[in-house]
Amino acid sequence: MGTVARNTPAEPTELRVLRQDEWNTWYDNLVNAFGGVPEPPEERELDKRLTECDRSLGVWDGDACVGTAGAFSFRLTVPGGASVPAAGITMVSVAATHRRRGILTSMMRRQLDDVRSWGEPLAVLTASEPVIYGRFGYGIATMKTTAEIDTARVRLSVPPGTDDVRLRFADPAAVRDQCEAVYARKVAGRPGMLARRPGWEDLPLLDPESARQGSSPLQCVLAERHGEVVGYTRYFVKPEWDEQGPKGTVRLRDLEALDPASYAALWRYLCDIDLTGKVAMHNRPVDDAWQHLVSDIRRCAVQQHDSLHVRLVDLGAALEARTYQTPVDVVFEVADAFCPWNEGSWRLTGDAKGASCKRTSEPADLALSVRELGAAYLGGVSLMSLAGAGRVRELRAGALAEASLAFGSTVAPWLPHGF
Repeated sequence: MGTVARNTPAEPTELRVLRQDEWNTWYDNLVNAFGGVPEPPEERELDKRLTECDRSLGVWDGDACVGTAGAFSFRLTVPGGASVPAAGITMVSVAATHRRRGILTSMMRRQLDDVRSWGEPLAVLTASEPVIYGRFGYGIATMKTTAEIDTARVRLSVPPGTDDVRLRFADPAAVRDQCEAVYARKVAGRPGMLARRPGWEDLPLLDPESARQGSSPLQCVLAERHGEVVGYTRYFVKPEWDEQGPKGTVRLRDLEALDPASYAALWRYLCDIDLTGKVAMHNRPVDDAWQHLVSDIRRCAVQQHDSLHVRLVDLGAALEARTYQTPVDVVFEVADAFCPWNEGSWRLTGDAKGASCKRTSEPADLALSVRELGAAYLGGVSLMSLAGAGRVRELRAGALAEASLAFGSTVAPWLPHGF
């Protein structure tokens, strides 16, 4: 008769701020937790340069790192155009040998306490699995579009002035600053975009040969008018042939432009590249205007996926940091077990010029959790829709419609790149 193996009590682990000399061990644990495939050296080096060790946590079992979590110091655009401090939660992992010991919860607890102490009203993240972070108060606030334009069958209808835009090839690294200038001018116009801090301008240029999977090196085309750069696109070309001829793929990394003609000129260029039959994109805004240029949207295989998850850390400061499409005066009854300082009733008053959000003893108009407020915060998810799922309760007739309209955004929120 065999014996039954029983778990022995786990040895205590230590949660502490990451030291610079521990980074390699810390990062190796992260890699192992995500499948163990080493990152290309270029990507690892960039991650090391961008990691803010004094804002990162490690959990240690003796000399072994068994948990990781980092927080970048970002500024996030919110409705109204303000750039709000936000902790970009990143590199979260727990070693497979140390699951179900409360390590993730302990890191999330410490991390949100730290974010609060830093005076940052928001924490944001992208999730490898979207089910994980809702229990910590994160709501899915932005979506991204993936698509493949069948350029053999789809044509573009471009606006007047498109033919006046000059396009030219450029070395991606050599024109980095010109592209970053265009990007910077776009940030304030769309909620969810990140103002890139020094060092982050290298992220869009990352191009390890081992990650190309048969594609070309990164390519760049600039759009110019009167000698000024007014747009750019960065992309790869993956050649492919069969018995019927060429059917390569243009893999889009990014595209930004300052006006409709320049925007259309860049998309037309991508769709006309010789020896290709489709343009594939993995992260574009859900309201991206190319969808109105194409002749047949059905042949573009459009899909949507979750992107940025938002957590209100200081509820009052977060709701005061943005503006509102229409005048709003509503009292929220908020549940937040993980950050109890947000629990209770809050009166939000505001409009397109500004807002105030203070604690109140007045009767509540809407009842919801901080997760729903995070989902609706950037204007891409309606409170009305969340109410339809039973996640927002209307306590005063008319309050739901009023708040849902006010929280909206004229453009869809979008996170342009991961972290």
